[in-house]
Amino acid sequence: MSTISVKVVFGGGLEQLFSNEKTHGISLPSQIPVTWDPSQVIKISGTQSEEKRPVNITYLIHWLKEHLLKERSELFEEGGTVRPGILVLVNDTDWELEGEGDYELKDNDEIVFISTLHGG
Repeated sequence: MSTISVKVVFGGGLEQLFSNEKTHGISLPSQIPVTWDPSQVIKISGTQSEEKRPVNITYLIHWLKEHLLKERSELFEEGGTVRPGILVLVNDTDWELEGEGDYELKDNDEIVFISTLHGG
């Protein structure tokens, strides 16, 4: 199975949910089953004949939640995407300009998650 490498960066306090580490280099499958949906377990182990599509940010969000998030998932993910108040940048561009969760990840992409919510 082919993989891609993605750099994930957390800021604005989100790094506290991810072992207090701001930067993570992760490897993801380059293709996921067309039938994958966020409610499925993240493990990808389909047959070679199964139809595939490029991995996207929606998959990344769920992968992060299942593999790196250490506590309080409700502060990161809500309803299958990041919760309101989290800015997502794809290679320094707002993800809204890139298709949000449908953005197809490419090798060496940098995805930044920044919390814009501040307690007081």
